[in-house]
Amino acid sequence: MQTRRNVLFVPHGAPTFALQPGAAGAAMETLAQSFGTPRAILVLSPHWDTAAPTVGTATQLETIHDFGGFDSRLYDLRYPATGCPEAAQQVVAALQAHGFDVQQDAQRGLDHGAWIPLRQMFPDADIPVIPLSVQSHAGPEHAYRIGQALAVLAQQNFLVIASGNVTHNLRDYMVARMAGGQTPAYVQDFADWVHQHMVAKDTAALLSYRQVSASGLRAHPSEDHLLPLFTALGAAGIEAQPQAFYRGISDYVIAMDGYAFY
Repeated sequence: MQTRRNVLFVPHGAPTFALQPGAAGAAMETLAQSFGTPRAILVLSPHWDTAAPTVGTATQLETIHDFGGFDSRLYDLRYPATGCPEAAQQVVAALQAHGFDVQQDAQRGLDHGAWIPLRQMFPDADIPVIPLSVQSHAGPEHAYRIGQALAVLAQQNFLVIASGNVTHNLRDYMVARMAGGQTPAYVQDFADWVHQHMVAKDTAALLSYRQVSASGLRAHPSEDHLLPLFTALGAAGIEAQPQAFYRGISDYVIAMDGYAFY
């Protein structure tokens, strides 16, 4: 029997995913139930984007509603997570050991890229959570190296959850909605391309997706939502075999594919 590593890439979709989790949410919930109780959850969200890697060290994590114009019920949702300063310092030390200039933020809570999947997977909010920022300006190689620095934590019963989306073009969402809800072909094409190269463990192609894939630029006008996938790859290690635990499309243009590693 294969041993699953303590690393996941999960989708967070649109904010409405919190109210309508559907099949993707059910798959995430089922997967989480098989993990037992981690020492802490380290969650990486593209909605916390900073110049340098920054670790959240708060003991009580505010639920941040960093979106507007959605169903009013969303703003009443809370995920009452607690932090763990000791575990946060382990994250800081792991990053510093790999040469990163690490910042700390004692006030940062959980944006929707973090609390929506965590609420779906661990609804009791009884596991300490450590948020970690992305650096969208630094690109895929940087994100991958961040993951490599976190690998030691995954081996010490931290659960590394990298939250993002395999496709994320919000302009195309608006176009698709106005055109009657037609999903552009590139959405599935790029999700299939990613899946093919994930299964083949072709990390070099994945990191060069903007140069070597036909749809990468359109799937990600900005890189922030795909970078967590590369961090997950780095944290899982080169020996790990990625396996999709869910594949599907939501809101016309958002590929909700999620990956575990074995």
